[in-house]
Amino acid sequence: MTTTHPTQTPKWTPDPKGQRILTILPGEIENFENEVSKFRAGQVDATQFTRFRLRQGIYGQRQADRQMVRVKIPFGGLTYEQMVVLGKVCDRYTPLKKGHLTTRENVQYHHVPLPDVPGLLRMIGDVGLTTREACGNTVRNVVANPTSGVLKGEAFDVTPYVAAYARWFLRHATTQDMPRKVKTAFSSAATDPSITKIHDMGFIAKVKDGKRGFEILVGGGTSIMPRLADTLFDFVPVEDFITSAEAALRIFNRQDEERKNRMKARIKYTLTRLGVEEFRRQVLEELKGDWAKNKPDLNKLLWHEDEEKLAAPKPAHPTPWPKSDAAFDLWVKENTEEQKQPGFRIVYALVDRGDIFAEQWTPLAELAKEFAGSRVRIDQQQNMVFRWVRTESLYDFYLQLKKVGFAGTGRETIKDIVTCPGTDSCKLGITSSMGLNKALTEMLDTIDVSDPLIRELHIKASGCPNGCGQHHIANIGFHGAAMKGQGGQAPAYELFLGGNYESKTGATRFGTRIKARVPARMAPQAVKSLLDYYKSNRQQDERFNAFVDRVGTKPFEALFGEFGDIGPLNRENIEKYMDWGKTVLYKIERGEGECAV
Repeated sequence: MTTTHPTQTPKWTPDPKGQRILTILPGEIENFENEVSKFRAGQVDATQFTRFRLRQGIYGQRQADRQMVRVKIPFGGLTYEQMVVLGKVCDRYTPLKKGHLTTRENVQYHHVPLPDVPGLLRMIGDVGLTTREACGNTVRNVVANPTSGVLKGEAFDVTPYVAAYARWFLRHATTQDMPRKVKTAFSSAATDPSITKIHDMGFIAKVKDGKRGFEILVGGGTSIMPRLADTLFDFVPVEDFITSAEAALRIFNRQDEERKNRMKARIKYTLTRLGVEEFRRQVLEELKGDWAKNKPDLNKLLWHEDEEKLAAPKPAHPTPWPKSDAAFDLWVKENTEEQKQPGFRIVYALVDRGDIFAEQWTPLAELAKEFAGSRVRIDQQQNMVFRWVRTESLYDFYLQLKKVGFAGTGRETIKDIVTCPGTDSCKLGITSSMGLNKALTEMLDTIDVSDPLIRELHIKASGCPNGCGQHHIANIGFHGAAMKGQGGQAPAYELFLGGNYESKTGATRFGTRIKARVPARMAPQAVKSLLDYYKSNRQQDERFNAFVDRVGTKPFEALFGEFGDIGPLNRENIEKYMDWGKTVLYKIERGEGECAV
């Protein structure tokens, strides 16, 4: 198989439209196309091809001969042109005509036939987007808070440094086949809005003695052994942060112990095994090597874009804010916030289950072009973020957003539910987490969630224990499971209560696993019972997590235990033996995951 592992990132040169953050290599796509042909002709070993395919960002699905194509979006940033093309890709290459926003600020396409992938790659490559190293044992897409550069109280804008980090490690020799993948997050403020604590590598912006730098964290992660990251270095000047990160990744890359079992090979296991002090000692020793003397030219790697200059001019005749419009008032309260730059707002467009359909991409792009400097960002809540929207244009923006269908309220509330694709496409999925999302949303629409202590809650769900839906850090978290009923297997969920990721409600923490399984079909009812129990038994102004801490797990085990008996498989109970959105009896069909290949 023809593959290359260059010793450093190919030189980056700016493109005329200024929209390419990562280097696009046309020869790489040709190489991929050739390898696909050889594989389909039986000339390439399947395992070898899978590793190659994953490094190109193409992931096998549970459906035979269908691929998930993951487009890397560094810091979640997209341009007008890129959004338009992403919509065209939905229409041309995806049977369901949609793209999916992930908790990693990627855009994923599902059910793409393997022979169609090269055409898709060329299409997105023409507007500066790539899938290279979006999968595999590499440095994955690098996320940042979508408010970076416009957030009140932040240390500084991390966007240029996110791009530099992403550029440096793309195709880097050290990061092509690590023991496992590395997920990285950057936060522009001490409040850690990018949740660096659950990432393999994290960077929190700091200013010390007038100098920019980062607190570097390492060893966070969720899945079967959730672990919060340790601080590797309290402060590293910006000119040294890439070299320090590379030293940590070099140490991780040399861990033979982790390579023995890919299922237990994330860097969090290295930190647990060695301890942060020993890991730090090894990193400091690594930094004495000759390689570290050749520091990357940060000025050439940084991504500079003056978004304020791109912002829309002041409107000549804006529509005045209405004096009485409760829906608009709630939208402004929950879905917008003031930028640190006077006169501008950050606007969050809620995206149901993270899905944007083919016909919706261009209207959203047009909104960005008219109101937000032709730029948008994706956040880890699977929503779309418009920056640099002028305050006086906000009502006009709202009216147009409403026409497109994205003016729903409730950002970062109980109604802003996050879920991974689950069994809709993932080989590792146990349950339909997307179906659960829809069912929970419909249930919440039928009850009163105006109570501030209820409304501030967060629900997240994953279709398996791996945590792509970030269920560990939700107030109410679900992960897919199965349970045995009188009539056979039934889809179910395990619940985690009391997690947190928002600085305004406390530090990042993992929820407590409750020793009870709830049938998938009864999960909405279980959530309703949970909310009723909380409202009836909380102390005055007692937040949910404090309530969970005070009462312990036993009451919840008893509460959820009431849903455990699903009865016999008969006409009355048959739906309990089916997953949400399915019309066949449930059966675990969990394939071999590719992340550890």
